[in-house]
Amino acid sequence: KCLLTTSCTDALEMAAILCDVGPGDEVIVPSYTFVSSALAFVRQGATIVFADSCVDHPNLDASALEALVTPRTKVIVPVHYAGCACDMDAIMDLADRHGLLVVEDAAQAVDSFYIGRDGRTRPLGSIGHFGCFSFHETKNVIAGEGGMLAVNDERFVHRAEIIWEKGTNRAEFFRGEVNKYGWV
Repeated sequence: KCLLTTSCTDALEMAAILCDVGPGDEVIVPSYTFVSSALAFVRQGATIVFADSCVDHPNLDASALEALVTPRTKVIVPVHYAGCACDMDAIMDLADRHGLLVVEDAAQAVDSFYIGRDGRTRPLGSIGHFGCFSFHETKNVIAGEGGMLAVNDERFVHRAEIIWEKGTNRAEFFRGEVNKYGWV
């Protein structure tokens, strides 16, 4: 489910809400990123744990993530810097083992892909539970401003629509599923 937003920052903030991040929760974010990658989760009260970059490029070092995971860790935010893919196989394996959510910051990764261990090619932003994109004038697909939240896990679609519609079930109304919309 793709929901257009006013910016990638807004998409990240929606993802933080959907992840039910709050005080006491930890979110792993790369140390080399734009402030919104961390701020969206700080606004929900989370503690940010910064992950170091790889030796040969600025993306987070997936091989060093395991050491950062604690019982309070709730989310990993890989940032696909300049459209270069993070090691999503390693990140998703780690997330699955520890019951973590993955929010891909794909602000600079529209039309960029990841080739998995299985040889499958997948668009960046479609692998984690959520993908967040930017259409800012400095990105590779531009609208002057704008963004998108890709909800890649069916468990979050209904709540994402409600958050997107400012706490209402208006999307259900427009699809004819309810006869009027209200605050839910």
